[in-house]
This record gives sequence, structure tokens and C-alpha cells, in this order.
Amino acid sequence: MTFASHSVSETEALGARLALALDGGGVVAMFGGLGMGKTAFVRGMATGRGLNAEVSSPTFALVQDYGGKPPLVHFDMYRIETWEDLYSTGFFEYIDMGAILAVEWSEQIEGALPDDAIRVTFERLSDTDRRITIEGVAL
Repeated sequence: MTFASHSVSETEALGARLALALDGGGVVAMFGGLGMGKTAFVRGMATGRGLNAEVSSPTFALVQDYGGKPPLVHFDMYRIETWEDLYSTGFFEYIDMGAILAVEWSEQIEGALPDDAIRVTFERLSDTDRRITIEGVAL
């Protein structure tokens, strides 16, 4: 499905809508360049899961666990270059424990994504407008 977003709040609302469709764990793999709205989307996911979390890009920490049942875990894979780097993030452990993984810069780990990953692609149409395509789940 493809959606149009004209603001940060619309991107957050779409993230919240997706979060409501996730009753178990899973991987939400996000694709798109810098400043496309990926972190806003995850902020919406946290809101949709009923979490009162300070959501920010985990660029330097690489991983942020916002809690919840199942926990929402936010990854930034921008600096991941090797399998060893990926293992060091706890990515596979979080999948095994049934967490919801929101993964920014999934382009970096394409070969490690599970087959059933939900794919969210962000395309810039203008300074404020985005085309957001979500594959792998019905909304």
C-alpha cells in the first residue's frame, strides 16, 4: 500500500496505524535517505503501542529499547558494515525474544532481514511531502 504524507504529524500517524497492526513481534525494515521521516514514523509506532518514550534517532547508540509488551526496539544500521557489527547490536537476539524491531537504514542489512519483514519505503516528493510504501502487512 502506498500513502501520502504531507507533514511530520501525518508520518507519525501512519507509524501509529502500523503499530496497531502488530500484535506480536516482527521486523519493520525502513528504507530511505536522510531526513525522510523514518524517526518520526518510529515515534508514531511508539505512540501507537501506548509507550511514553522519548524517541530519537539511535545514530550513535545504534539501538534504543523503548519497552512495551512486546518491546519496541529501534535500530540505526547506517554504520553497520559487517556481520560482526550486526551481531554486536543484538539484532538477532531481539528477533528471537519476539520484540518489534524498527530498523532504520535497512539497506545496510538487506541480506539479514527475515523473509517476513514489513518493508517501509520513504520517498521525498518535496520538502514536506513523502510517499510511504508499506509492504508485508495489511492496514
